Amino acid sequence: MIYRRIDLPTLSGGSVPMDMYLPAVSGEIDPSPSRPSIVICPGGGYHFLSEREAEPIALRFAGMGFNCFVVWYRVAPHRYPLPQQDVACAVAYVRHHAAQLHSHPDRIAVMGFSAGGHAAGSLGVWWPKAELWQPLSPEDVRPNAMVLCYPVITGGPQAHRGSFVNLSGTEDASAHAAFSLDEQVTAQTPPAFLWHTWDDASVPVENTLFMASALRRSGVTAEVHIFPHGCHGLALADETTTRPDCPEMLLSDCAQWPSLAARFLKETLG
Repeated sequence: MIYRRIDLPTLSGGSVPMDMYLPAVSGEIDPSPSRPSIVICPGGGYHFLSEREAEPIALRFAGMGFNCFVVWYRVAPHRYPLPQQDVACAVAYVRHHAAQLHSHPDRIAVMGFSAGGHAAGSLGVWWPKAELWQPLSPEDVRPNAMVLCYPVITGGPQAHRGSFVNLSGTEDASAHAAFSLDEQVTAQTPPAFLWHTWDDASVPVENTLFMASALRRSGVTAEVHIFPHGCHGLALADETTTRPDCPEMLLSDCAQWPSLAARFLKETLG
């Protein structure tokens, strides 16, 4: 395993940290691999970034043959579109450095948790909007697939309101509708794997259901898993990410999602 933290250049001239987790190249296995990659966006309501949804996720998927990149995108007091631009820069970095990273330039997925799901999903929905990514091009930042984990999607009545307050800088709910991803899905949106729990009390399951319905209407391939029970922020839902004060995060049913997502990505990305 190769681990390295880099300073990822942003479109505004600064940088944000990005952690790279790359399975070591082995001549006994494949001396010149071209692996699929995952850009991981931890959640935290656009207020902070959860470590539980960062390195443990990267290590799990690296163990399944993916190159993984955790992007520590900007959160409040930074506002839209800075978090989205940071995720876009991460995808562009992986694509532009694919040969050095032993990554395939057209097998790049974005993965996000909670508000990180909104950040990742924003790129999936808005990647054609050149004005958001200049001087990068839409093709530089286009994800080839998405994995959205208990994602924040809608700015409507089922919104996780705090995420949109932090993203937009206003408590005016009428201004949050512009960030509803389900209302902006098109046929250009990449295939998506989504999962949620039915009784999530923080980000209602309707967020995933609305997104799934929008993908269906636009003819976009999707795999959707709704588990009956589980609190918000489950991460891997096993001993690796369960908080000591929250044993209810240990759920064997939900802990299946990484293997399900890995299969989906390998089938989708080719």
